[in-house]
Amino acid sequence: MDIDERLASRADRLDTYLETHDVEAVWFARPNSFAWLLGGDNVVDRDAPVGVAAAGYDGDEFHVVTDNIEATRLLHEEVPHEGVRIHRYQWYEGSLASGVASVSPTPAAADFDVPGFNDVDASTVRQPLTESDIEAYRELGRDVASAVERVCRELEPHDTEHEAASGLRVTLHAMGIETPVSLVGGARRAQQYRHYTPTDEQLGDYALVSVTAQRDGLYASCTRTVAFDAPDWLESRHEKTMRVEVEALAATKRVAADGGTAGEVFDAIRDAYDDVDNSDEWLNHHQGGAAGFAGREWFAAPDADDAVHAPMGYAYNPTIEGAKSEDTVLVGTDETEVLTTTGRWPTRTITSDDGSIELERPEILHIETE
Repeated sequence: MDIDERLASRADRLDTYLETHDVEAVWFARPNSFAWLLGGDNVVDRDAPVGVAAAGYDGDEFHVVTDNIEATRLLHEEVPHEGVRIHRYQWYEGSLASGVASVSPTPAAADFDVPGFNDVDASTVRQPLTESDIEAYRELGRDVASAVERVCRELEPHDTEHEAASGLRVTLHAMGIETPVSLVGGARRAQQYRHYTPTDEQLGDYALVSVTAQRDGLYASCTRTVAFDAPDWLESRHEKTMRVEVEALAATKRVAADGGTAGEVFDAIRDAYDDVDNSDEWLNHHQGGAAGFAGREWFAAPDADDAVHAPMGYAYNPTIEGAKSEDTVLVGTDETEVLTTTGRWPTRTITSDDGSIELERPEILHIETE
């Protein structure tokens, strides 16, 4: 994304935030929101919820606060040279919170703990996606799908879940993509668990491969199913999950147009499980929801009151014991576009019951073994 275009689009949205919340500045130090604002990475410790720098906006200028250890590197590699003021403090004399407090006008809001500042719900600020966000999302989606599918095509029944997951992480990392979620479930564990964190167990007859991957603050999720000696029931359950997923996306399109909530989308998902004769399966796993500058900006759940936006990314992940369907999909006011796709995986066309959307959904990839 062109940095001038990014800053202009962010300023427009944040001007509205400052006015509606009656604050003079807003600050972001959590990595996904820092990346949303400036496009850079403020992470050193991957386990830390807050990065080493905070990005802020005061209605006139963009600012970055960090310590003297990080300031030069961030200026050279992560933060735009033009249009952003850098403020540094000595690492031994203060903290990120005190550094922000020392330069920010007040009243102010922040997405991390700054004494005297209001909290900001960064997720609501990041929605909906801008056109430049969407272009970056398309590129990420293609790259994530390409990496996952490339690894899947090389799998063999005697591979362990750990080996498959390692292949995913290495392949994605080589493309500059982080993998906060990398799940591989072989034939036994994919039936037993919905979150099949990898082990040293062999894949066996089939495998579910799922990732949530991040680059430049954007997150994309997808799942692929690979079968070597597929159980008789797998095809039917997989088709049912595809149908639930498409109904979720059709509901999202309707609800967004009506200005509705995530709870209304969930109601449609529960109805879709009823329609495929698996009424209780939604109880066993969350159903996904909006995606963008978080793996899930919100989850579709009973009575969820989150606003449903378009254009926005959505990653629903319906499961029926041992089967799962999941991609990241752009739902716009008119079009619905699968982002995590390559065009090189076998697919089946699934049409929603109301006929509003028709999507190519990934089929099971059958791999012959000797």
